[in-house]
Amino acid sequence: MKWKIRLLAFAISLGVLRANPLDSSIKTAGANAREIRAFLTDAERKHGPPGRKAAEFLLAGMPPADLQALKAKPLLENLDLAFQARDEFPWAREVPEEIFLNDVLPYAVFDEPRDPWRADLYEKCRKLVAGCRSATEAAQKINREFFNLVDVHYNTGRKSTNQSPSDSIAQGKATCTGLTILFVDACRSVGIPARGAGIAKWTTKEGNHTWPEVWDGKWAFTGADEYDEKGLNRGWFVDDAAQARADVRESAIYATSWRPTGEIFPMDWSPKAQTVAAINVTSRYTKAAIQAAAGVEIHLRLKAGDAATGDGRVVAEVALQDESGKVLSTGQTKAGRADWNDMPSFVVPPGQTYYWRVTRDGKTREQKLMASSSGTIDLTWENLSEIPAAVTAVEAWLAKPVATRGAAPTSPISRAEAERIRQMLWAERRETLRVERGAEVRERVLTRDDKVMRFKEKIFGDEPVGGHSLWISLHGGGGVPAEVNDSQWSNQDNLYQLKEGVCVAPRAPTNNWNLWHEPHMDPLLGRLIEDFIATRGVNPDKVYLVGYSAGGDGVYQLAPRMADRFAAAGMMAGHPNDSSPLSLLDLPFALLVGGDDAAYDRNRHAAEWSKMLDDLQRKNAPGYEHFVRIYKGLGHWMNRKDAEAIPWMAGFTRNPWPKRIVWEQGNVVSQRFYWLNLPNQTPKKGYRVYAEVRGQTIKITTNSTDHLTLRLSDELVDLDQPVVVEVNGKSVFSDRVSRSAATIAATLEERADPRAAATAELALSW
Repeated sequence: MKWKIRLLAFAISLGVLRANPLDSSIKTAGANAREIRAFLTDAERKHGPPGRKAAEFLLAGMPPADLQALKAKPLLENLDLAFQARDEFPWAREVPEEIFLNDVLPYAVFDEPRDPWRADLYEKCRKLVAGCRSATEAAQKINREFFNLVDVHYNTGRKSTNQSPSDSIAQGKATCTGLTILFVDACRSVGIPARGAGIAKWTTKEGNHTWPEVWDGKWAFTGADEYDEKGLNRGWFVDDAAQARADVRESAIYATSWRPTGEIFPMDWSPKAQTVAAINVTSRYTKAAIQAAAGVEIHLRLKAGDAATGDGRVVAEVALQDESGKVLSTGQTKAGRADWNDMPSFVVPPGQTYYWRVTRDGKTREQKLMASSSGTIDLTWENLSEIPAAVTAVEAWLAKPVATRGAAPTSPISRAEAERIRQMLWAERRETLRVERGAEVRERVLTRDDKVMRFKEKIFGDEPVGGHSLWISLHGGGGVPAEVNDSQWSNQDNLYQLKEGVCVAPRAPTNNWNLWHEPHMDPLLGRLIEDFIATRGVNPDKVYLVGYSAGGDGVYQLAPRMADRFAAAGMMAGHPNDSSPLSLLDLPFALLVGGDDAAYDRNRHAAEWSKMLDDLQRKNAPGYEHFVRIYKGLGHWMNRKDAEAIPWMAGFTRNPWPKRIVWEQGNVVSQRFYWLNLPNQTPKKGYRVYAEVRGQTIKITTNSTDHLTLRLSDELVDLDQPVVVEVNGKSVFSDRVSRSAATIAATLEERADPRAAATAELALSW
């Protein structure tokens, strides 16, 4: 028992165990503290740890007046129904935990009077959204039908601006804020993440405005009781919002947040109130952002030389496809007595590539398009292209049941065909993974054999073009009791703040001293990365690894072993054991440690690695990018100074096709590293392969193997030209290497990483 007490005291001295944040909420509750405690107890009793976490989240964001007035029973009912909606509706089950807690669970939007609206709105809205397949479709259905159902519409004769749902329904009147509250709560009642947004003062005219936003993989806006059949991100205020000023509080656009953010929502009806947290989202409302979100509208006419009508128009079926082959919309061209301007229209985001598939008299042709602005396009049947045979073959292969497909087509394909087929095959692979792995991401639990890795997740900032970045943050601890590692896990979850990205904090599957660099960790982290690429759309070239203390030990080991998966890595306060920096040629590496952190010689090892990286960079520039900080006078906890590595790391993007590779096998060996592969061979620790591309020549130096497979793409060499391969100074290959759909499919099956999918493969032996 004494050793546990000493260990607890040691943990507290390191800052591992922190004061319970609930203490402040309970203290603020005053005479209502008993109700608050009862809510916590009942939430955990009914829903287990997730219920406790949800209750704690609500309390952490509750205004003092709510803490002092709200009772356990209505708080628990709100929580129960939020969980019920999450289980019932398919889109709700896909919502990340952080967004569910922040934008589905809360019982209020602004500072409106509190009433128990969730049960009533749930019963009304669940019938409306029955049969909907997505959060967007459900939100549109609510906007179109809900306000008529409850008979509430815009009317300046309402009693107050910030009316509760029951107030607005009782009056049948509300202005923009009351309508927004009603719409947001209706969405939340059926598990659609929603929040209020608004501006205190337009830059273009007098007045303010409030409107709702909904989340379906990304945030989009609409007008409350202002349904637009063309979709979200449309409204009468678009042009005004595009003139907002992010740097001027009263003219910036904010969205509400239950989680405290340090920003306050500017409520024009209550300008001194400081109770509603907010996020500045002005950048999403600029003209360029609005246009990209809403899309451009293309009208289509089709002409043909054999047309019976004098104007040349003909009737044909048209399907608009994206690059992955997904049909976005369909229509039919008009001819004969139809008005000249009677045309099918298609709305597409600008700057992306699409294909018009036109079918006439049993024949199908296509036209490639990149739309930049709205307008009319006149197509001529004779000028349309035949669909490439390679694309048709892959489409036919994908149309078969998986069990009967066999291998993908192996016929040689062109560079353009390879890129198009890669998009098609990745779309199919991604959808398969979303189905197969969606549950493990939602439940935040990965399993490999007998090892179970739980993880926590936070989302920072709006999603940029190309997808969020992914930050994997490894906790400290190691060879200590499970409760200490659990505490370290909780600490790690709050260690870093990002401008943008998804931060995932895994809980190590074991409590061993080497908890982060045991053999099961490489496949578990690889699967975690794949899951977030496939199910969350994170950018595969913006994945980062950081770790503190024992987590830093893991980064020392994992970063060289998995360098081809990351854009940068950051080691904080760890020690390297016997790891080597050789494989870090293409991976920027940050190294931060306290100058007085002498345990396990962390400070000394950091200085040694700093010198090694300096030497390697000097001999191999450009390469071995590194960022080193050894903080003089600081110990194991660096006063949070280690956070300065985060913006440095964020400045790097992974290159999945580097021209130079150094591959040294570590304690856990692997058979793939960037574009090198060792099939049918068990490598050993210390095996090394050096590879370099010079023009069309690939030079390889190794004494560790007599065969190797090269995974190639046109990002590495020009596959339309002969490729020369030299091994240890001897030419072993000189010829062209053919691209094939089979290679793309095989490499995507091996690793769900669309940017690293090879289009050609070359097996070598010598």
